[in-house]
Amino acid sequence: MMAKGERKRALKGRAGRMKGGRGSGRASTGSVRLWGRHAVEAALKNPARQHRKLWATREGIGSLDGELPADFPVEYADAADLARLVARDAPHQGLVLECAALEDVFLDEVMDGDAARPLVVLDQVTDPHNVGAILRSAAAFGAAAIVTQDRHAPPESGVVAKSASGALEVVPWVRVVNLSRALEEMAEAGYWRIGLTGHAEATLAEALPTGPVALVLGAEGAGMRLNIEAHCDALAKLPITRAVESLNVSNAAAIALYAVATRPI
Repeated sequence: MMAKGERKRALKGRAGRMKGGRGSGRASTGSVRLWGRHAVEAALKNPARQHRKLWATREGIGSLDGELPADFPVEYADAADLARLVARDAPHQGLVLECAALEDVFLDEVMDGDAARPLVVLDQVTDPHNVGAILRSAAAFGAAAIVTQDRHAPPESGVVAKSASGALEVVPWVRVVNLSRALEEMAEAGYWRIGLTGHAEATLAEALPTGPVALVLGAEGAGMRLNIEAHCDALAKLPITRAVESLNVSNAAAIALYAVATRPI
């Protein structure tokens, strides 16, 4: 079936067989449920995704930029039915997609040493909205990946995907067991590790080198753990005024990524 005419490009990806009954509201083990046009459309176009089922309103299908394969498992429903499949008050925009979680990405796969493609390291940033927003900024400024510690980061989810507005599908997300060891590996690969913290003396502009960079950000309030700070080559702050105590971590990440993108290399 066509979503928006014959000239639209095909929505790619492997469509799986239908699983589960209508309105079950539960994804099978290893599944992720995504919602909202940007998140769903990006997932459908991602050949690395294994798609299992799409619940949609006809208006939702019509909003997609592309066509679904003829045998794609789609179940039409009204907006109220779709609301039962997602978190309360989630803005599903007439689209809910069940798919397999993305395959693991390993740190050595993303450390290409490109000075224009920084790594973004998140220490205990657990809010899925913040992680999603950071993914979106990482995509906008060409970051190579985000890196989190498995125990102190949110799982892949519809909330992360919606906040990322499609960036979950294009920015590698590396999950590591030991964040300190990961920072050591970054240093061995030639990355200059800069921890962002308000108590630093130098500004980020002063601390930025010309080579590959890993930006390290901690959770709001607690900030980076001392052991993570100790694994940074430099600490830096953003030059904000005293009118505010600090910035939201996703805002800080966006500003830091802009600073990396616009520095002389």
